[in-house]
Amino acid sequence: MNPPHMLRLSSNPKNVECIEPFVEKLVEKYKISPDKYGNILISLTEAVTNAIKHGNGGDENKTVQVSIQEVSKNTIAFKVSDEGQGFDYKSVPDPTLPENILKIGGRGVFLMQQLCDNILFYDNGSTVEIQFNI
Repeated sequence: MNPPHMLRLSSNPKNVECIEPFVEKLVEKYKISPDKYGNILISLTEAVTNAIKHGNGGDENKTVQVSIQEVSKNTIAFKVSDEGQGFDYKSVPDPTLPENILKIGGRGVFLMQQLCDNILFYDNGSTVEIQFNI
């Protein structure tokens, strides 16, 4: 059984559906406002989708772990870890550049950067931490 602030998912794209109920359980505990709720939900969904699709290559034998922690009285952080080799997060193409506008995909990291208050990468990029001031 997972602790209440942890979620472990097999790398099946259908498991992204588990993110919304996970975040909903945290709304009251952390007094998350509706606008922050949307930012958290979108960012966490992107992080888990990337972990399943890119990190673990959709291998259902591999898992994605989501955990939450209080960084400070007014900041919570979500860590999303996969079992992949990681990636060079510094080399992700900017999706707002003209040559990338029409490309499919490649917007997850950009979206997370725009919606969260801080983003950190660990373990060669196989763990992302997204922080939100609440």
